[in-house]
Amino acid sequence: MIFDPMYFLWIAPAFFLGLWAQFRIRATYAQAQRLAAPLSGAAAARHILDSAGLNDVEIEQIPGHLSDHYDPRANVLRLSPEVYQKRTLASVGIAAHEAGHAIQHAHGYAPLVVRNAAVPLAGFGSNAGVLLVIIGAIMHMNATLIWLGIGLFATVVVFQLVNLPVEFNASARAKAQLVGLGIVSDQELTYVKKVLNAAAWTYVAATLQAILTLLYLVTRYGSRD
Repeated sequence: MIFDPMYFLWIAPAFFLGLWAQFRIRATYAQAQRLAAPLSGAAAARHILDSAGLNDVEIEQIPGHLSDHYDPRANVLRLSPEVYQKRTLASVGIAAHEAGHAIQHAHGYAPLVVRNAAVPLAGFGSNAGVLLVIIGAIMHMNATLIWLGIGLFATVVVFQLVNLPVEFNASARAKAQLVGLGIVSDQELTYVKKVLNAAAWTYVAATLQAILTLLYLVTRYGSRD
């Protein structure tokens, strides 16, 4: 698969969509980082969490660029230095998005529950699934190994499909909270939307790549059993 040129043709649409999404993120993030906000990302996230009654959710600064995420196991919202410290529309938008995940977790948002449960299996299936397909192909197209590998990789597709509503919903919650709590105005929200919408396209690209890879595996190997 790694050395098959056809694979790269299969995933080309997702690859170019991902490149475009990354370009959009850099452009919109840089623009929104130049626009001031009344609170830092950490302060905005704290305000949103406290307003939702989530005083027990901690906020930590972590190294990295756009390494922001919510850890449901530790009940901690972790923000990169720029997002944590800076008072910009980009920082409050990203921090609010991650706070949205914390609110989802607190409310038992069903797609988030499914996504979190699927993480270990999807992580295993991503590598083991492709490996089993390759081994099955080497072993004279062993149908059992090939279809077992395809089945394992299918968990990645399921994970990505479930992840889309989780991310879209977190962004929707972020936008509503930022305006509802008076952290940004309706006009300023336009720039926050640009950042969050650009980030959403990266999830779409990842989902498309998983689907196209699965279709490639089925077409290239599964039809030869």
